[in-house]
Amino acid sequence: MKINGENLQIENVWKVAHHGEKVELDSDSKTAMAKSRGFIENFLKSGETVYGVNTGFGALSSVSISPDQIVVLQKNLIRSHCVGVGDLFSVPETRAILLLRANALARGHSGVRAVVVEKILEFLNKGLSPAVPSQGSGDLAPLAHVALALMGEGEVFYKNQKMKTAEALKSAGVEPLTLQAKEGLSLINGCQVMTAVGLLNSYEARRLNWLTDLAGSMSLEALKGARSAFDPLIAATRAHPGEAKTARNLLRIMGETSDIGQSHENCGRVQDAYSLRCMPQVHGAAKDTLRHVIGILETEANSSTDNPLVFVDEEKVLSCGNFHGEPVAFALDFLAIATSAVASISECRIEKLINPAMSGLPAFLIENGGLNSGMMIVQVAAAALVSENKILSHPASVDSIPTSADKEDHVSMGAIAARKLGSIVRNAENVLAMELFCAAQALDFLKPLKPAAGVASALATIRKKISYAKEDRAFYEDLNVMRELIRSGELLQSVTEVSGDLEW
Repeated sequence: MKINGENLQIENVWKVAHHGEKVELDSDSKTAMAKSRGFIENFLKSGETVYGVNTGFGALSSVSISPDQIVVLQKNLIRSHCVGVGDLFSVPETRAILLLRANALARGHSGVRAVVVEKILEFLNKGLSPAVPSQGSGDLAPLAHVALALMGEGEVFYKNQKMKTAEALKSAGVEPLTLQAKEGLSLINGCQVMTAVGLLNSYEARRLNWLTDLAGSMSLEALKGARSAFDPLIAATRAHPGEAKTARNLLRIMGETSDIGQSHENCGRVQDAYSLRCMPQVHGAAKDTLRHVIGILETEANSSTDNPLVFVDEEKVLSCGNFHGEPVAFALDFLAIATSAVASISECRIEKLINPAMSGLPAFLIENGGLNSGMMIVQVAAAALVSENKILSHPASVDSIPTSADKEDHVSMGAIAARKLGSIVRNAENVLAMELFCAAQALDFLKPLKPAAGVASALATIRKKISYAKEDRAFYEDLNVMRELIRSGELLQSVTEVSGDLEW
């Protein structure tokens, strides 16, 4: 694919991050960057003072730097900002960060040479991934570790091994980058870390949105619930798009009825529990939130976030705050809340499945209860994950601590929001795996009654790899397999082949 600062979408980011898609710089972007760079070099010749070009940084912005020290200034900036701690970002996360940083610079508002972007893309295309600690500042420290690797210092992952950057570059036949005026600052100014990690987590959250509808459909069938709450007449009275989309998804998966559905048409139950009846409203709100958040993240991925920004046609270099991550931080906190809610309603359905008073099935979905504990602790584990998500859903964006001698007095904490969203998505994925596992077990108790076609297809796919639990076993192994069925797309594909594509 070609990048030009305007065309990145979530699918592109996922493909580059996880599947190694090759990337090149658009020729028009090279032209725009050359004009921008020429403007900066003219400023340097004029002797005018420009922040970050011939001054110190942050609270040291009043310190002028002589022309013969500008290259050293850029090196010192990167080295001094490499104070990251904690676990490293994964290789896919770092690849996404590299892509977004290159795309932002490709817009031509940063005054850097095209060779800077081309060096980032060379790292991507040759499989060089900087070792980037995930904690310590927002985007500044992680982006500094990225820039350090581009300079030939620090550490990288290459051919599945972590090694010194100099060694990896020699092996890959890549020359290190020598940073010129402003280029170090331009590499670390922006929101590419929080946005990249947020986009990857949003991609996975979108997959979970579809799986949530599937899991809910399987649970509703197993609990002999009613389809009437998904009648399109209902959604038409409340014009939230996600509600109607979810209701359509549920009816696609379950159809108008099934053997199981027909077995309880005159059972006398007036209404199902909220976790069944309100799936369009809850799942739908999560879908609406996700679409909103992805829109914000894609906008950010195609934005100029440097400081100062160069406007060649207007002959201006303007100090600004486009590096501030608040739009991204707010969005990621919002998605964290929505994803937590989806996991919570899933756990509610698990509780209904294992509770004989609600399901009419054997307690904890196991034969010989007492001798066997069945799904008892599966629900306990789901409840623990849901409770953990409640803690993680506390918004990161409401906090800020003044730094840099009170010059940088308000920040977004968006990188924290992105990282904890990832934890919430992983937890939600595990809760959904548990619901799917329990729903499959419950449906087997209803044989010979058959579920709807979409549910039956999902159940058959699950049973190819996870057998019915006649007695207790180490269920974590089954949950690991279920999680792989989710991640591979195999489970979802088995349903869409029968029911058609699902909406989000």
